[in-house]
Amino acid sequence: MFALVNIIAMIAQAVVMLVIIQFVIGLLFSFNVVSPSNGFLMQVYRSINALLDPVLKPIRRLLPETGAIDFSPLVLIIVLNAIVYILSDVAMRTV
Repeated sequence: MFALVNIIAMIAQAVVMLVIIQFVIGLLFSFNVVSPSNGFLMQVYRSINALLDPVLKPIRRLLPETGAIDFSPLVLIIVLNAIVYILSDVAMRTV
């Protein structure tokens, strides 16, 4: 059971890192630190978006419209951490 929880925790950490990388690249594009015409960085950004959009779209539909600020990545991070904590607690209680 512990091995399964650890694997899920590692996957959750990887997803959180992808969300953070997506956020940072988006900020770099928004503040013109890096030009969106930078082919490599744009491809990385599109790839991460392709991975995360299926997970973030349902969250975006549930959240109220907040204008320019997208809170769905924050909600995703909180939900993933909650799942890992709950599974860890269940694994500890089964011992």
